[in-house]
Amino acid sequence: MDTLITTLLSNDTVTLLVAGVLAAGIAIALKPDGPTLANVAEALLAYFVLFTIGIGYLYNFVVHAFYGEMVARFIGWADSPFQLEVAFASLGFSAVGFFAFKNTLAVRCAAILGPAFFLWGAAAGHIYQIITTGNLAPGNAGAVLYTDIFLPIVGFAFLWLKWRASAPSRHATLARSLRT
Repeated sequence: MDTLITTLLSNDTVTLLVAGVLAAGIAIALKPDGPTLANVAEALLAYFVLFTIGIGYLYNFVVHAFYGEMVARFIGWADSPFQLEVAFASLGFSAVGFFAFKNTLAVRCAAILGPAFFLWGAAAGHIYQIITTGNLAPGNAGAVLYTDIFLPIVGFAFLWLKWRASAPSRHATLARSLRT
């Protein structure tokens, strides 16, 4: 059991992505009209923002703020005061993620956009460290590297799906505004 908990917590990005998809599945199953494109798109985006951004960055805040030395070892770095700066940036992303959970498409886009640039920059830093220093620590070259690259892509895909699913209502709104 200890190994399972350690694995889940040290791969928090994957764990929370899976938890978000499971929560979306439950939300879709509870919808009276079932798994329509609109329901699937809404649930996947909402729970991605809640779990991956809101809860994920809250977790990132806690570990960087209160367990900085352990996180530094996991990444293969020396402990640094910059960890606290990463912690507070993460807290800001988390707040926007919670705010965006049941909000507009534009707010959800903002909730994904900031972390996307952060994650892609972090991925570039991890790759640089792998090439220049041979840092193959799990927090530098493991699942973290891959999720730094792919989580924003997943988020933008869910955002596009939600936008696509709302196309008929957007077209109807545009048509009504053109008639008036």
